[in-house]
Amino acid sequence: MSRWCSNQLSYEPEERRIIESLCVQHKSCCTLHLAWRGVVMSGIRCCKRNSAWSTRAVTDNVYDAPGLLIRCVHCIRFSRFSRAASAPMIPTLRSAALILTLCTLNATHGASAQARPSPPSATSTSTIMTTSADKTIVAALAPTGTLRASINLGNPVLASLDAKTGQPEGVSVDLANELARELGVPLALVVAQSAGASVTNVSSGAADIGFFAVDPKRGEEIAFTDPYVLIEGFYLVRDDSPIKTNAQVDQPGNTVAVGKGSAYDLFLTRELHQATIVRIPTSPAVVQGFLAQNLTVAAGVKQQLQKDAREAGGLRLLDQRFMVIRQAMGVPKNRGEAAAQYLTNFVKQMRASSFVADSLKRHRIDGAVVAGDGS
Repeated sequence: MSRWCSNQLSYEPEERRIIESLCVQHKSCCTLHLAWRGVVMSGIRCCKRNSAWSTRAVTDNVYDAPGLLIRCVHCIRFSRFSRAASAPMIPTLRSAALILTLCTLNATHGASAQARPSPPSATSTSTIMTTSADKTIVAALAPTGTLRASINLGNPVLASLDAKTGQPEGVSVDLANELARELGVPLALVVAQSAGASVTNVSSGAADIGFFAVDPKRGEEIAFTDPYVLIEGFYLVRDDSPIKTNAQVDQPGNTVAVGKGSAYDLFLTRELHQATIVRIPTSPAVVQGFLAQNLTVAAGVKQQLQKDAREAGGLRLLDQRFMVIRQAMGVPKNRGEAAAQYLTNFVKQMRASSFVADSLKRHRIDGAVVAGDGS
């Protein structure tokens, strides 16, 4: 093992011997995941990100090709098993079949394999391109050499503008930054003011990836990952409205304000048969349009409606949600199945590692929950 990798480890002698015998190294870094019955047992920390330890799940397709480079992270440290917990698994860990190495040798460094690599800089950017397959994925997801991510400012759960810097921030921005880091390419944010505009950015090729609510109509052109966050759609009415339940909304004469092209617009267009839908240009403007046009009901994301109700006064949310909005990442289908699968695996890893949960907490997003498997 390289000296810098060895210095990062803090295992007991027997554990360390097993790790050192199976660690795969290359010029820029070495990284190892210990797996037992499909569960990654080691924690990882990257100096470039933050000091929090996390546990990353590895998806089954990785097991089918253990030589595939999933990520190449600089300055990795591995958490140590407690002695009591690890002792029963020492014989199992000896089996190479159950220990996955997720870095491959860079062929261009083969001639210098005996040379001792130097530790990478803590400020350096990791790369993922070591094989032709990896280059194909990067080319599919970032064909211009820059990952262009469409960021929808119309949904405060996903993104908003930082009050101090004026720059987009939020869980979608964090995920876009992390994906660009893993791909080893720069990131460019393509800002949209509504979900519909964000979908157009991706379907037209103006952006490479986006963050959307899963919907069958959108799925005609966009390949969605599994959801990473679940949020709720609610109705809002005036305090003196006779409407008390969701069932009372879909009645003749009722008018329902929605954000044009939003997930709940698409959903309610299918579900409401008697009420009239009135489309407002953006989701943040729904309550304003609802009040200005004297409409019966406003529909939207719970957090946005709660904020607007507090500011406007005299408004209330109905007691029950009318839908669960499954927020996922998406890529144009014409980028190929491999790119879509890579993005799906990325989202699974971000959920399992607590990356998504930590991001929601950091940005003080209440009410949204991290999606689980099968959501």
